[in-house]
Amino acid sequence: MNLDIAFYWKLLVRRMPVMMLFVLLGSGLGVITALKLPETWSTGARLLVEAPQIPDEMVRSTIQTDALEQLDIIQERLLTRANLIDIANRLNVFENLREMDPDEVEQAMRTATRIRRTEGRNQATVLRISFEARSGRIAAAVVNEYVTIILDENASFRIARAAGTLQFFQQEVQRMEEELARQSAEISQFKSDNVAALPENQSYRLGRQTLLQERLERLERERSVYLAQREDVLNIYEATGEVRREGGQAALSADEQRLRNAEAELNAELSRYSETHPNIVRLRALVERLEGSIAADKAALLAEEEEIATEDPVLTATLAEIDTRLDFIENDIESTTDELAQLQEAIARSSSNGIILSGLEREYEIIESRYNAAVLNLNASQMSERIETTAQGQRITIIESATVPNVPTGPNRPKIAIAGAAVGIGLAGAYFALLEFLNRTIRRPAELVSRFDITPIATIPYMESRRRRLIRRASIIGATVFVLVSVPLALWYIDSTYLPLELIVQKGLSRLGLG
Repeated sequence: MNLDIAFYWKLLVRRMPVMMLFVLLGSGLGVITALKLPETWSTGARLLVEAPQIPDEMVRSTIQTDALEQLDIIQERLLTRANLIDIANRLNVFENLREMDPDEVEQAMRTATRIRRTEGRNQATVLRISFEARSGRIAAAVVNEYVTIILDENASFRIARAAGTLQFFQQEVQRMEEELARQSAEISQFKSDNVAALPENQSYRLGRQTLLQERLERLERERSVYLAQREDVLNIYEATGEVRREGGQAALSADEQRLRNAEAELNAELSRYSETHPNIVRLRALVERLEGSIAADKAALLAEEEEIATEDPVLTATLAEIDTRLDFIENDIESTTDELAQLQEAIARSSSNGIILSGLEREYEIIESRYNAAVLNLNASQMSERIETTAQGQRITIIESATVPNVPTGPNRPKIAIAGAAVGIGLAGAYFALLEFLNRTIRRPAELVSRFDITPIATIPYMESRRRRLIRRASIIGATVFVLVSVPLALWYIDSTYLPLELIVQKGLSRLGLG
């Protein structure tokens, strides 16, 4: 595609007045805005996040918040609506503060505040805070107020975290102590209620049971001996009329002799077999039968005892001595049997009591381990709280405070003016391109070829008379002069009578989201 420079130059000259209107309008607004915008002053401060003064290997802090996370928290607390409005009111940041509603004040404070962070691996974390205001003094005051709030928030944040952790573990230790006391009291009460059936005394009870069983067997044998002796005395007296035989030994009946032999054999068999063995069952049946026979004979002899006792005082004394010994043996057998029954009951209860007691003691050990862990954590939290209250942990320090600047930092007037001229030139170029896009008439021979695919033999140009050419040129010149004069006058009129142009520009940029 061949570009017809001469053709487009003529079009540019013809459309120059309107394009000049856009250029002058944009440039005028840019220049006037740049000249009339008030001076702005900006200052800043730098803060450093320092590592803990005491190494973690010695005392580990209970505050495990990352530095970046902590800065995010502090930044959000700093830029709260209440803080921004309070600072704006106390320092009279804006000139027309009384005319602004709270939302506008908050938005203006956020717009004027700049917070930047620099961090990296093996690099210190630095926080930069700046503020732009209508005077250097106000800017420095606002930044210093920000710094004060950040330092206070950091200190209160860490101390509150440490104090909260300390309070939690204090309550936990107290709760564990109460649980330990309750569990200990429950164990003591259980031992007191089952003092006779505790598992730690089981070996003693088993030994005592064996001893009582042997004692009971011995008493049974002694009772059998004395009963047999008593029966022998009565038999001898009836047979001879004397209390004792020659040699002083009492004769045993056939049943008593068989009973002694059966009991001896039974004791021997018990050492080898259990109670359910056939030999044991047979011998016990024999012993019971013999004991019944001997008991019947003794009952018959006892019926004659009073009558016989009145006849022979020696017999009476002998029988009284034997009966006394039998009474003692019976009492011992009764007490031993009762104690043995109690021991057997205690031994039977000891197993279940051992299970219950081991469960209680295991629960006590669990609570004790939790208590010990809570005590360790309490000690650590106490040390951490001490570190934070003395500012020996991670902290934020001031590297550079905000100072009152000597020269204004804004606005960038040349940049604003150039931007306004660029906007005007852009609007003029857009106007030119838009007209070309909308104009579909044939104005050149080349357009005949491109549209209709024909080659004209000759083209006759539009012949303009001298007079018409002068009128056209005069119109272009007049329109250009009119634009050059009317646009500045219109801008001046709007600025002086309606609304300052810088405010119009600011509102336009705000609506477009550019300022």
